[in-house]
Amino acid sequence: MKTLAIAALISALSAGAALAAPAGGVHVTLSPRLQARAHDLGQRDLNQLQAELQRTVERQLARRPIGEGVRLDLVITDATPNRPTFQQMSNTPGLSYESFGLGGATIDGVITGADGATAPVHYRWYESDIRQTRFNGTWEDAERAFGFFADHLGRGEAVAAR
Repeated sequence: MKTLAIAALISALSAGAALAAPAGGVHVTLSPRLQARAHDLGQRDLNQLQAELQRTVERQLARRPIGEGVRLDLVITDATPNRPTFQQMSNTPGLSYESFGLGGATIDGVITGADGATAPVHYRWYESDIRQTRFNGTWEDAERAFGFFADHLGRGEAVAAR
């Protein structure tokens, strides 16, 4: 049911959309749970993730607008790095950048149309194959999740399916 509601809202919003980006804008925040991990992951890294999600979504919506006056309020609920962050290596002597693991991100939020109609947004993607992460950078899988999310949004697909 949510899938149909999201698809209908995005379809209605995109009928006559001509803006490069939503007039309401894209606003990205960090969840309190993720923000609480700043002492471990590093505030600088979290700020960069926040900016990266915003840039990625804005870039996609510039190519495929979803409607005038649309506002996207997105929250990075969770993010896992592929490699230790600078802060993690500072906090844990002996931790190596050679360490690697599965990463990804979870995004939640709300799309608000110009008429005030809202629809929930939820997207989660984490790499499942360790063989794919050996040569990744610190946040590569989280950034990949942002790209997948933006692509689904730009195509008008319902990203609220859980």
